[in-house]
Amino acid sequence: MIVAVPRETFPGERRVALVPALIPALVKLGWEVRIEEGAGASAGFPDALYQEKGAKIVTRAAAFEADCLLQVRAAGANADAGAADVPRLRTGQVIIGLCDPLGTPQPAKAIAEKGAMLFSLELVPRITRAQSMDVLSSQATVAGYRAVLLAATTLPKMFPMMTTAAGTITPAKVFVIGAGVAGLQAIASARRLGAVVSAYDVRAAVKEQVQSLGGKFVEMPLETGKGEAQGGYAQAMDEEFYRRQRELMLKVVAENDVVITTAAVPGKKAPTLVTAEMVAAMAPGSVIVDVAAERGGNCALTKPGQSVVEHGVTILGPDNLPSDVPYHASQMFAKNITTFLSHLVKDGAFRIDITDEITRDTLVTREGHVFNAKVREALGLGELLSAYDTRPPIEIDIE
Repeated sequence: MIVAVPRETFPGERRVALVPALIPALVKLGWEVRIEEGAGASAGFPDALYQEKGAKIVTRAAAFEADCLLQVRAAGANADAGAADVPRLRTGQVIIGLCDPLGTPQPAKAIAEKGAMLFSLELVPRITRAQSMDVLSSQATVAGYRAVLLAATTLPKMFPMMTTAAGTITPAKVFVIGAGVAGLQAIASARRLGAVVSAYDVRAAVKEQVQSLGGKFVEMPLETGKGEAQGGYAQAMDEEFYRRQRELMLKVVAENDVVITTAAVPGKKAPTLVTAEMVAAMAPGSVIVDVAAERGGNCALTKPGQSVVEHGVTILGPDNLPSDVPYHASQMFAKNITTFLSHLVKDGAFRIDITDEITRDTLVTREGHVFNAKVREALGLGELLSAYDTRPPIEIDIE
């Protein structure tokens, strides 16, 4: 069985899907590992390290001849540059990576037409046995950490309280909106730097997690019973809820030096939580780091991929924070993706068992069809024949 890692072609993407340390385990299982020339260089993993661990360094064409491709950004997560690779795909080939199948589903249809099987790591269910495969959580951890560092280097104040010969410096105040994985890491990182941290989330259940990290949980008199979707993700609310939320949040935002927004709903545009009015109410020199910028942003004035100053407030819209820390982000991603790959392979063959929740939920394309129900809905396709739900697992033996 041949598994290959192509070089990432998404603009600015510095991560790599497989790191050298994980190659010996794959080789021991009888796999041939191919790495495209320079695939790991931007993350701090030169070709020589891969070769030392048993991988073959190949051209892009040779990489795409593999039985399985591991990518950070595949299909919809790299819709423009990735389109050039679709003609290289073939029937039965397996592709695993981030695909943005709900936000940008059209590339999945093109891959289905090539007969390849596409697995989307965004769709890994949040269940106990899938935790080691959860790339969204691992990469969100990196994003939350990096967001705080960006804020600290941009704010014209220091984060910690200091008692000096020149007097006492008061600590900076940081407000984190969204207490998912990225938000919780942002809280922890800001606290380590000495800031006074508060946080808000529509899911009241995260209050204890915020407090355990030393943050203050901001409570608002809002009905949030439907704020949490299956799997623990935040769920989109109606516009009336967001309008009332913005009214209550104005004072909180104005009192803080830094606002870090992390609220995102899978496959949808990020909700607007920080209005232009809130930005104008903040003190000059304040900073907003919009972690949701890639999804349109939580701040009304965010410009994805840019840093702008409005009303004296610097608004950062980073669109790929994990790529700013590519070495460790790649280590975490690689561990997630190889664990997922091992889940699919039994006795030297891919075993695609759609009765398994992890396999079923992540399988986007299969045997010439878009298989995932949510992706089919996003594409406006009807349901597949019910026979698909009752067929036994298929096996692909790789010579």
